[in-house]
Amino acid sequence: MEGIQIIDQQVGYNDDIMYLKVNGYIDTHTSLKLVSRLKEFLDAKIAQFVLDLSSVNYVSSAGWGVFVGEIKNVRESGGDIKLVNMVPEVYDVFEMLEFNRILKMYDSVEEAINEFDLIRGYDITQTPIKKWKEDSTTIQSVPDIQVLRATTEKKDNFDPSQRFMTKQRVEPSYLSLQDKVKHLITEKPLLSMGEMKGELRSASYGKSKVGILKLYFLLKDLNLETKEKRHRFYRSR
Repeated sequence: MEGIQIIDQQVGYNDDIMYLKVNGYIDTHTSLKLVSRLKEFLDAKIAQFVLDLSSVNYVSSAGWGVFVGEIKNVRESGGDIKLVNMVPEVYDVFEMLEFNRILKMYDSVEEAINEFDLIRGYDITQTPIKKWKEDSTTIQSVPDIQVLRATTEKKDNFDPSQRFMTKQRVEPSYLSLQDKVKHLITEKPLLSMGEMKGELRSASYGKSKVGILKLYFLLKDLNLETKEKRHRFYRSR
């Protein structure tokens, strides 16, 4: 296979997350095609992206540079880019160039999609809902995507323009500690670590007991250890 091929599909609770399956390699030339597709989606008011790199066997440093350069436009549009399924050779360059400080990698498509929906407060339950339509342009079969789906079905008259404003309440006490912290930041972004510790101990967050030191290192792993970073995270959602 030569160059790059990009297969897209809208996923998530309101079908407002763009899943992009990338095949081939990403260098100075082919990355321009990827950037062009991202800009097309941004123009269409879609700013949440999950990039599946499981079939990408090479990303040059220049390719990473051009690609990472677009993250500012995406985040200024209220979205983000989440990377999944990097092969070891690609991940080694990604980490060596410290792009992991800018973009977050996930082990599965489901995890990345679910974080987008969880952070925006949708009430979700694990249900397989998406299947790929195979056609002549598909080089290889893409696995079914399992996405956490809302327990309440979408209304037929759902207005796509409201997809970033309408939220279904999620019960934070059932989340993992990491997701509880993210959820708390989206609710109260200006809390100090001491105040966050108190909130996590409340019934709403399942009376989660976490020490200041553990909370600090958890926030540091999430790149949210300062109030400024937490507020930027809040604004990006």
